Amino acid sequence: MKPLLADDAALDLAADLLRRGRLVAFPTETVYGLGADASNAEAVGRIFAAKGRPADHPLIVHITDASCLTDWAETVPETAWLLACHFWPGPLAMILKKKPQVPDAVTGGQPTVGLRVPNHPVALSLLRKFGGGIAAPSANRFCRISPTTARHVEEELGDSVDLILDGGPCEVGVESTIIDLSGARPRQLRPGRITRQQIEALIGVPLAVAAKSDEALDIRAPGLLAVHYAPSTMALLCRADELSATLAELNAQGRRVGLIAYHRPILPLHLEHILHMPEAAHDYAQALYAALREMDNLRFDLIVVEQPPEGDAWQAVNDRLRKATVPASTVFG
Repeated sequence: MKPLLADDAALDLAADLLRRGRLVAFPTETVYGLGADASNAEAVGRIFAAKGRPADHPLIVHITDASCLTDWAETVPETAWLLACHFWPGPLAMILKKKPQVPDAVTGGQPTVGLRVPNHPVALSLLRKFGGGIAAPSANRFCRISPTTARHVEEELGDSVDLILDGGPCEVGVESTIIDLSGARPRQLRPGRITRQQIEALIGVPLAVAAKSDEALDIRAPGLLAVHYAPSTMALLCRADELSATLAELNAQGRRVGLIAYHRPILPLHLEHILHMPEAAHDYAQALYAALREMDNLRFDLIVVEQPPEGDAWQAVNDRLRKATVPASTVFG
């Protein structure tokens, strides 16, 4: 499926396809989503088939604005209204107790539903034209690299999607922050552009932090598997102080290696391909998935990723890298 420029005619076509139970890929500020009518269980099932996604993994429902919360959530706590007022439209998803009519296909059979208002003009126009909620995980094969351009969706899903709306590269580049508000205490399930510190400053209480594996949670949410966002090529995450030794060892083994570098390292050998990443956390996040995809398409024996900094602004980047890579120390330690 070739992408269509997301003009008014393409948006009308997309809304019509959604009403007919078909799949539409569309841009958000985070990544491109693979959308279906969230009220249509059969249509939602097509998302799982196209992605190869297990049926018990819940989806996030994209809605037009905060007033739609009560269409999907049985109860909306004051914290949810506060977060929506401050961060929506934007890269924040909230987990709330669902209304009985929300299809189990959307929630993975759980009593909760994930909701967010995307901050992208194409996504918001599509939601307004469609007039309902759009269930949409990232438009890629299950556990693989999320797409941040329409071309990525085309490469990944091909004719499995009925329409791809091209709204340009995604601004944020990593998936939304997920906050669970369905229990007694708010907790962060997945980091994103909106940091835990920003949320805690707004709501005035510390967030609980979910366990690293979704198998340890009493609630499932997108992006909690230990391996996710991964290239097909094995990728090693390597600290700056161990980079030269790791690359020298791989070179001695005759491995073809591509490097995603944070600094501009002085290396004791020639590398076939080096991508130098931005120094700022937000810019790095925006470029991350495209960099992983570029390296994956070059079919190296291994991809080496230099570890970027730690710190609040880097939480989302490091979360995605930990799930997409293997620590170099476990291979050469």
